[in-house]
Amino acid sequence: MIEYKCPNCGSGMTFDSETGTLACPSCGRKDEIEQIPDPLKQQVFTEDEVREYHCESCGAVIVTEPETSATTCSFCGSAVVLSDRLTGKLAPAQVIPFTISKEEAMAAFKKWCGKGLLTPRGFMTADRIQGITGIYVPFWLYDLHNRIEVQGHGTKVRSYTRGEYQYTETDHFEIYRKIRLDYVRLPIDASAKMNDELMDKLEPFPYEQLKAFKTPYLAGYIAEKYSYTDAELTPRAQEKTRPYIDSYISSTVSGYATVSYTDKQIDTTVKRADYVLLPVWMVYYDYNRKQYTFAMNGQTGKVVGKPPISKAKVAAWFAGIFGISFLSLKIVAWMMGGGFL
Repeated sequence: MIEYKCPNCGSGMTFDSETGTLACPSCGRKDEIEQIPDPLKQQVFTEDEVREYHCESCGAVIVTEPETSATTCSFCGSAVVLSDRLTGKLAPAQVIPFTISKEEAMAAFKKWCGKGLLTPRGFMTADRIQGITGIYVPFWLYDLHNRIEVQGHGTKVRSYTRGEYQYTETDHFEIYRKIRLDYVRLPIDASAKMNDELMDKLEPFPYEQLKAFKTPYLAGYIAEKYSYTDAELTPRAQEKTRPYIDSYISSTVSGYATVSYTDKQIDTTVKRADYVLLPVWMVYYDYNRKQYTFAMNGQTGKVVGKPPISKAKVAAWFAGIFGISFLSLKIVAWMMGGGFL
């Protein structure tokens, strides 16, 4: 188990999202992460080894779920990294560090709540936050190569008039397309705990901010190890790209009145799959005796989730739209009836 103690005062150090350093909250010391030796390279673990974790600050036993690789001691609050869950096949290749602090995340979430035009008035105050947790969520980043062959039938229709007769002329075409499409850094969350829909909506992450993984980035946050391998999630990656592939195919057969496909072959090859950790703030919000879960991109501040909807506001909104439409119809009828004369 790894804890980062301040060499000056002995307090626990955590990752500071503002400076990108390992910082001591007591004396203010800040250490550049790239200059900190990697303790994982100095430790050897067996994959099936069962270990009991003890906090090095207070000695308390640390109980975690099997997927957790970084957490805090529930007794003294010290940030700890469970190093045996970050080695070998479980070692992430890269990480995007948090740049939004907990305080900034709280403020951004409250601001986001205030923008809810159809949410209940009480919800918009954002004073029912039960908890906010910074989590490094495991993702697989896929590089996919797609070989596509499409056959189909298209028509073009032309109408014209000759004398007293109107003619419609339909031309028929056989369509064939051979396409190569590459998708780079397609993200698929690999945690069984996380809601796939929420994680998908958090995109995009700034992948130019990816850094080589080092354990100090996790200090002070929760981190999860992957629940599914890249091979197990490959079908979901293929499914995720399918709408984009279909859209691209459609863009190559524009200009036809109708298009029908008789055969569509998509051969997908995984060129690369990297295990990475991406920063997510999870917000748990209680309203009207029901808990709502929201997620925030720890780099961009984007918030996703489904807030409650006020039936009264929805009714008022529809009434307003109906009133405007009815007023517009009355004005048109008045003008057609000679209202300007």
